[in-house]
Amino acid sequence: MEAVTFTFQTVDGAEIYVHKWIPSGKVIGVVQIAHGMSEHSARYEAFASVLVDEGYAVYANDHRGHGETAGGKENLGYFADENGWELVVDDLYEVTNIAKEGHSGLPVFLFGHSMGSFLSRRYVQKYGRELAGVILSGTGADQGVLSSVAIGMAKREIRKHGKKARSELLTRLSFGSYNKAFEPWRTEFDWLTRDEKEVDRYIKDPYCGAVATAGFYYDLFVGLKRLDKPALLKQMPKNLPVFFVSGDQDPVGQNTKGVLKVARHLQKAGIRDIDVKFYKDGRHELLNELNKEEVYQDIIRWLRTKIEAIVQ
Repeated sequence: MEAVTFTFQTVDGAEIYVHKWIPSGKVIGVVQIAHGMSEHSARYEAFASVLVDEGYAVYANDHRGHGETAGGKENLGYFADENGWELVVDDLYEVTNIAKEGHSGLPVFLFGHSMGSFLSRRYVQKYGRELAGVILSGTGADQGVLSSVAIGMAKREIRKHGKKARSELLTRLSFGSYNKAFEPWRTEFDWLTRDEKEVDRYIKDPYCGAVATAGFYYDLFVGLKRLDKPALLKQMPKNLPVFFVSGDQDPVGQNTKGVLKVARHLQKAGIRDIDVKFYKDGRHELLNELNKEEVYQDIIRWLRTKIEAIVQ
């Protein structure tokens, strides 16, 4: 396996940091990874290694305001001064183009986790025809009135403190209740996974767990609010394969309810190829769960099925 990093510059001048893992032998396809909030792409190296062993080239960038792309801890948790959500989606599209240049003619699959799954859902509305399939891990549905209230609170935080001010209030609003189902809890991040070693690694990682800015939360809440609008859902290619994977104890997916709601939205929009897999007792980070090998193999089987369908 060849593991390298590189950067590219966007049209608005941002420098995007990318990990690339390439098989030493034949490449049969590309898997692009969109990581979650308050983490970074290097955390997906173990998953990438498994995919590489199966013949997939893997590309994963650090989003704006995350990991190496942030350029320093002071920039963590901030997308951009304007239009941050769409800029991050467009960054993912640029990574896809880079991957296609390096592996011409091969199918590209997009794997998005948590916030990355929300970005991926927007991506397929804009650029879905570039993909052979999308895998959505740890996703969730719009919270209706609550999400509208959250947008209003983010606006108020921006007016009071500015876009770049870190917001403990919005962090509590977003994640404060996630640990309740796991009392007595050991850390404030027990909701991520049952694997205590992985939780501790997350806590010790300087690029994980940062309190995000008011501007970031506004971008996130507005982006989520728009995702399931029928007019946007209809922009997705109807034949795009979609695979939902989620723990049945994941608070982001409302213990399966939110995931099923999103799947129903896609079905109503005419998406024909949808698979859903829940993992008993699984929490938010399936790729770091106690049964992660099972999750890896299910994803590999799904990818193999889609590759075989393309070849036929």
